[in-house]
Amino acid sequence: MGVASQNTPRPPDAVVAADGSAQYKTVQDAINAAPQTTSAARRWVIFVKAGTYRELVYVQREKRFVTLVGEDPVRTIVTYNRKASDTGPDGLAIGTFRTPSVQIDADDFTIENLTLQNDAGPVGQALAVRVDGDRVVIRNSRFLGWQDTMLLNRGRQYIEGSFIAGHVDFIFGGATTFFERCHVHVWRDGYITAASTPADAPYGFVFANGTITGAAGAKTYLGRPWRDFAQVTFLNMQMSDVVRPEGWHNWDKPEREQTSRYSEFGSTGAGARPADRVKWAKPITRADTAALTPQRVLGGSDGWNPAAVEAHPSAVKAIGAELPKAPGGGL
Repeated sequence: MGVASQNTPRPPDAVVAADGSAQYKTVQDAINAAPQTTSAARRWVIFVKAGTYRELVYVQREKRFVTLVGEDPVRTIVTYNRKASDTGPDGLAIGTFRTPSVQIDADDFTIENLTLQNDAGPVGQALAVRVDGDRVVIRNSRFLGWQDTMLLNRGRQYIEGSFIAGHVDFIFGGATTFFERCHVHVWRDGYITAASTPADAPYGFVFANGTITGAAGAKTYLGRPWRDFAQVTFLNMQMSDVVRPEGWHNWDKPEREQTSRYSEFGSTGAGARPADRVKWAKPITRADTAALTPQRVLGGSDGWNPAAVEAHPSAVKAIGAELPKAPGGGL
């Protein structure tokens, strides 16, 4: 999954360059120009040249079947610094949900080879990205923030080969999301996930075949339940000692121990401590893992298969092993 086409790629439909050398100078201008006549058979491709784009980006619901692909996943950066305590036009704090550097409302949107960042630093809630679209695919990208880096609010997302960093509740929301071969990194003590999975949703966040690391001395929980029926599974993950032995936290709400749906299978590394995990985490067997494939988890009523969303040929440049600097000078 995620292998680029071997066919000669057609030229992108739009090109963005921060230095003004291309058709568009901002990512938002290129998205605004995308037509509403796109389809699965003829996606609209926006190519973003390497550079730093300091802007707020909003992908409207009408912009379906658009692929936003960067020239290089490390050197193509979209960033801003909104935080929840910022004051809005009404004189009140804008709150968490209005802080994302990039907000995706469109279904069938794809992101590849980009860094999305909120560089406000360790100042409370400050989102790098908010996703409300369904059937969204993200590959080979980086998401950098501190608290609440990535809000997966609703819909279904497939995230592959990407790097996600933060320290408190930095992957959160009520969506159904499959993370394949992703690297999760913790800047400071905190919680990786804060799922708000609806009670009738069989899956929330599934992490498979990836890695969890952290800054020296940092300690993290795998998750805490933002809402009663939070569902998170870690499958065949390499965990460093940044993961606390108990694994999960009840958000100081003991009643959620009865309803949250937390599980893991095949964890390895110093942070894999099955005997020490909280007793209220739900056990999972090898047989159970047969259902934990992207197509089964994300299929839904329409049978969506993210493997059918072909990667753009540009999306093959490796992120690399070198860790990025924490945004906002927090470390």
